[in-house]
Amino acid sequence: MSQNLEIEFKNLLTHEEYNRLIDFFDLTESDLFKQVNIYFDTKEHSLKKLGCALRVRIKENVYELTLKQPNSVGLMETSDYLNEDQFNAFVNTGLLHMGSVMRALQNLGVTECLNVTAELTTYRYETPYNIGLLVLDRSSYYDVIDHELEFEVQDYDEGKKAFHQLLNKFNIPLRKTTNKISRAYKQKLKFDSKTDA
Repeated sequence: MSQNLEIEFKNLLTHEEYNRLIDFFDLTESDLFKQVNIYFDTKEHSLKKLGCALRVRIKENVYELTLKQPNSVGLMETSDYLNEDQFNAFVNTGLLHMGSVMRALQNLGVTECLNVTAELTTYRYETPYNIGLLVLDRSSYYDVIDHELEFEVQDYDEGKKAFHQLLNKFNIPLRKTTNKISRAYKQKLKFDSKTDA
């Protein structure tokens, strides 16, 4: 079990802006890695209503279950690692039987079955920058591909300043950017309505 305070700033990018940053930071295919995010919620969207998100991230055959909860600054992340059998049992039953994430869900009053709400595949670059970690993501979900810049930091005020300086340096406009789960879920609803028609 681990708990971590996540403070990050994010901005959607155009394809050209994304490539410009890759070139500037001299990132290569060997720096790129793939991760799959599978998002869960109850039928009543209990987690969404609480401002929380639950996902399993699969990266290099490692299954990390993370609950993100609002915090006064950033998000509090509670994580457990699952083996493949535990992951498959969770997907099939919607139930967790142990761990800090299960206890955190119970503390929120969320005890119902959890269902897959959306999936998203990301190809990610990471590199240290200034006072934090610069992340460049290319994500695909339900016929959409988007590009995103994330900047993970320890201090909100200093991070915000450095993030805005980074955007200004590369002439990238600040764009309102929702989180990946919101984008994937919204697009899944559109995708499902097209395929049901």
